Amino acid sequence: MDWLSGSGLIWIEGRFLGIEWHVWKLVGWVGNAVFFSRFLVQWYATERQRRVVVPQAFWWLSLVGSLILLSYAIQRRDSVFIAGQAFSWIPYLRNLWIHRKTKSSQRTCPSCDRINPAHYRYCPGCGSVQADPTGDGSVLSKGC
Repeated sequence: MDWLSGSGLIWIEGRFLGIEWHVWKLVGWVGNAVFFSRFLVQWYATERQRRVVVPQAFWWLSLVGSLILLSYAIQRRDSVFIAGQAFSWIPYLRNLWIHRKTKSSQRTCPSCDRINPAHYRYCPGCGSVQADPTGDGSVLSKGC
């Protein structure tokens, strides 16, 4: 690697890859890396389940990445960049809230491990009777 560093291709006039580095430049690149990694997470989850999936990690990476990029934009005082990132975190936060709310209203069928809405009386996957989540014997709707 000495031949590469000595060639001037990586370090030129005190700049690495032609970029002048400082703390805020690093913050900006970390924000970009976090924001980009969400696509890798979504792609992996989709390939693994063989259907389009947007896992919770996607929304967390979106939220964290957008807030890091917003802080970088504010520090740089770039009005275009600030405007682009100022409100992007709202849908990410909303999707995390919706995920939390719907996750708490789901149950796993003990017979086939299918995840079903809590109000289903029968599992659509195997037809088995689901346990009464209320415990009061009330009638639940039949699954799809």
